[in-house]
Amino acid sequence: MPAKHFIPFRQLRRQPAIVVDSTSLGASLTLAHWRGAATPEPLRDDTSAGSVLRALHHPDTPGLEAAAVTANHFDIDGFVGVWALLNPELARQHEPLLRLIATLGDFREIDWQNPLADHALRVVCWLNAEEKARFYEPFGAPARRRREEEASVEKFTWFLPRFAAVMTQPETVRAVWGPEYTRIKQGVAVMQSAATTVRQYPEIGLTVVRTPGPLPYYALFSPSIGADMVLSLYDGNRYEFEYKYTTWVDLESRPTLPRLALDALTRRLNELELPSRRWTFDGITDTGPLLRLSSKSLTKVQRYADPDQRPMYPSSISVEQLEQEIVAFFRAGYADIEPRRYWSWAEIREAGKRVLPTE
Repeated sequence: MPAKHFIPFRQLRRQPAIVVDSTSLGASLTLAHWRGAATPEPLRDDTSAGSVLRALHHPDTPGLEAAAVTANHFDIDGFVGVWALLNPELARQHEPLLRLIATLGDFREIDWQNPLADHALRVVCWLNAEEKARFYEPFGAPARRRREEEASVEKFTWFLPRFAAVMTQPETVRAVWGPEYTRIKQGVAVMQSAATTVRQYPEIGLTVVRTPGPLPYYALFSPSIGADMVLSLYDGNRYEFEYKYTTWVDLESRPTLPRLALDALTRRLNELELPSRRWTFDGITDTGPLLRLSSKSLTKVQRYADPDQRPMYPSSISVEQLEQEIVAFFRAGYADIEPRRYWSWAEIREAGKRVLPTE
C-alpha cells in the first residue's frame, strides 16, 4: 500500500482520495459508519476508524491505492481513521487500543474491565483538552463564522504528527490530560458506588441511570453498552433523556431499533408538568437528540458538551412517574417493530409515524 498524506476536504475532487468518517461522490474509497455511506460491505464496522483498520488487513481493496486521505470534520473517530491510514504499520500494532479510543470518542462507551480502558481514556482526554485549548470545541466552527471542513484542517495538521508519541507514552503529557481524566474518574467512582442505580430495559434498548447529579458522558454512558437510549435521573427531580449516537450511524455489530419522534411523549410530559417550564426535544436526525425540561433551546455545542456542563431544571413530575411514562411510550412505539441493521432515514421516519400517544 503506497504512503499516504492528508489533504483538506475541499481538494477532494482534484485527485483520487480516500474519505474517512464522511461521504462524497468524489471519493475513490469511503470508510465511514455514517448511515447509507458507501463503505464496502467487508469493511463495515461500528466506527469509521474500525473500517479503516479492517481495510489495512485487506490491502487489495479497490480505491485503497489512493495516496490522499481526507475528512470533512475533526472528531476522535475520524481522526484515528485518518491517522491509521497514514501510519498503517503502527496502527496494526496498536489496533485494540485504537478501536477503544474511537469507540470512546464517538459513542462515549467503555468497558472499564478492559485492561486498555484507562490508557484509552488518557489519550482521549489529551485529544479533547488540546482541541479545546488550541482550536475550538466540537461543533464550534459556525460560531466563529467558519466552515467545519475548512477550519478542521488546522486540527488535523497539528495532531497528526504528534499523536503517535502520546498514544504510546501518554504519561509524557499528563499535565494536559490530567484535569479532565480526574473529573471523569471521579464520575466513574460515583457510577460504581451505592449512590447510583442502573436499570436496563433491553426490549426497548433503554438504560436508566439514577445518580445524584450530572456526570461526564464517559462515566455516565459506561453501563449503556449495547443500549441506544439513556434516561438520566438526578436528585432534585432533574432529568434528561438522550438517543445515543449509536442510532445515528450504521452499527455493524448488532441490530438496532429506529429512533422515534418524541412529539407525543413531549406533549404527555407537558400535560403533567407545571407550566413554569416546558419539555423540549431535538429532531431525530440530530447526532444525539435530547429530551429535557428547558427554559430555552441549547446550542449544538451545549448539547454535545457533558451533562455536567449545561443547566438542569427541576421537574414537578416524580422520578417514578417519569420513568414509567418513558418506558410505556417506547414499549408502545416499538411493539410491532423488529430490530435490524442498516435503517435508512426514510425508514426511520416511516416507523415513527406509527407511534401511539401515551395514555
